[in-house]
Amino acid sequence: MLVQKIMLTSSLHNYIYHMLTALFSNNINSLTFHIPSSFLSIHSNILASYISHLKMGSVLVHTHVVTLCMLLLSLSSILVHGGVPTTLDGPFKPVTVPLDKSFRGNAVDIPDTDPLVQRNVEAFQPEQISLSLSTSHDSVWISWITGEFQIGENIEPLDPETVDSIVQYGRFGRSMNVQAVGYSLVYSQLYPFEGLQNYTSGIIHHVRLTGLKPNTLYQYQCGDPSLPAMSDVHYFRTMPVSGPKSYPSRIAVVGDLGLTYNTTSTVNHMTGNHPDLILLVGDVSYANLYLTNGTGSDCYSCSFSNSPIQETYQPRWDYWGRYMEPLIASVPIMVVEGNHEIEEQAENKTFVAYSSRFAFPSEESGSSSTFYYSFNAGGIHFIMLGAYISYDKSGDQYKWLEKDLASLDREVTPWLVATWHAPWYSTYIAHYREVECMRVEMEDLLYKYGVDIVFNGHVHAYERSNRVYNYTLDPCGPVYITVGDGGNREKMAIAHADEPGNCPEPSTTPDKFMGGFCAFNFTSGPAAGKFCWDQQPDYSAFRESSFGHGILEVKNETHALWIWHRNQDFYGNAGDEIYIVRQPDKCPPVKPEEVHKT
Repeated sequence: MLVQKIMLTSSLHNYIYHMLTALFSNNINSLTFHIPSSFLSIHSNILASYISHLKMGSVLVHTHVVTLCMLLLSLSSILVHGGVPTTLDGPFKPVTVPLDKSFRGNAVDIPDTDPLVQRNVEAFQPEQISLSLSTSHDSVWISWITGEFQIGENIEPLDPETVDSIVQYGRFGRSMNVQAVGYSLVYSQLYPFEGLQNYTSGIIHHVRLTGLKPNTLYQYQCGDPSLPAMSDVHYFRTMPVSGPKSYPSRIAVVGDLGLTYNTTSTVNHMTGNHPDLILLVGDVSYANLYLTNGTGSDCYSCSFSNSPIQETYQPRWDYWGRYMEPLIASVPIMVVEGNHEIEEQAENKTFVAYSSRFAFPSEESGSSSTFYYSFNAGGIHFIMLGAYISYDKSGDQYKWLEKDLASLDREVTPWLVATWHAPWYSTYIAHYREVECMRVEMEDLLYKYGVDIVFNGHVHAYERSNRVYNYTLDPCGPVYITVGDGGNREKMAIAHADEPGNCPEPSTTPDKFMGGFCAFNFTSGPAAGKFCWDQQPDYSAFRESSFGHGILEVKNETHALWIWHRNQDFYGNAGDEIYIVRQPDKCPPVKPEEVHKT
């Protein structure tokens, strides 16, 4: 590998400009010839254009310029992304990494006696502080909790009106003389069965900061200054302004995190990669693997089959918030719901903890639900979808999605990334074709608008697809990446549906919460007439059963580097690495003006 690290030092235009300036001033020695290989490969088409059109006013360019450009173009075909493959090299032959039986990690939940999860504040001082984004760079949400939760048979909720929700903030190095006021709430998890313990939360605060400058470091304190009960000073950096040349440096993607010792390994690795943003693709605390008395199990249905309702131990949410605070008080985290957030309770209420504890840019993005919303991070538009709410074409979510996609200007946000919990393209037995009805309803719409990448969780393993649409290799289809390997106590998925004897009975596959059946036998291709393939499907490029997380680095309008890191590897090592390349010329996304014509 000739270039170990991929780093675009300047735009090609600026580089060529300085090259021309040096040549025309007869100062060829001033040029720097250490050019990153990714720079050459990404811009080789532009270099070719320069060779065809090299002029400077009415003066012909020096022949050395043409020679040098030819040399750069030649090098670009040799130094291909420093040895990292691209999706243009695909579709790739399917790869399954053999199971490493020597490393199973430590899928044991952190106990409530661990200092990492214990409450270390007093009275109404803020704890469980977290940061999330609004729809654009100029606004963020700050969330925290004050007061102590209560659990038992006779509980009295705290009064949110007793504590103000205030954030004092300012640009780093200046006074925190700007103040924002938000709102607060308390939620309860109640059970209509004798002997089960009810729960009521501390006071949860959400405050939206507005008028922020892009790519700027801010400092803040949150709490109620009148008590006084203010937090320590925390820091965050805003997202870059939306535009085709503007991207966060690193976006961490993780799913099915939980709060085990494997989780701590994942989070430590993730923190070491210094992300600017975290996507958590569902299944957060796994509080629903516990009875209300705090007794837990790796398999709830196996251990507590006689339970009249799937109980939860809500303090696990508080433990998770305390453990994560050192990271997510400074790095924004965007969450979408998973099946472990369902958490049924009295009056058929669900997802109450999830919807209460996090701040979502739902209203800002035109959504009426915490289950689905969208936001921009530089030149990337993210759509977060709900796999556990209606996704029918006649439903609110589909109509919102249609409207959100139709409003996109891909000249401003070239990259379109979609996220939801349960994967459409997973080849593991666990949750195989579980949300086929969601795929049937929504896949055409996502394909029409040119979604580039899809991130999912749910399956406790790692898998990356070739570009695919409707189970068929398609150069314009998205790359689907499953990262449900964050480290939860249910352990990892190992068996594949295409291995002999592993194909599940179709009637057992639909998601029990959503219902419906859409997963019929394949009608074409190598698996025609079957419910499963008899070999690793051609749309599955790479799969491995290991805990870890991924990092997305968008380089420009067309190239993004994706790296998956295994927990058992040394820091900096890559378990899977590829450049995902957009081809808007060959796969043109729908333009806003085209939508209005139809």
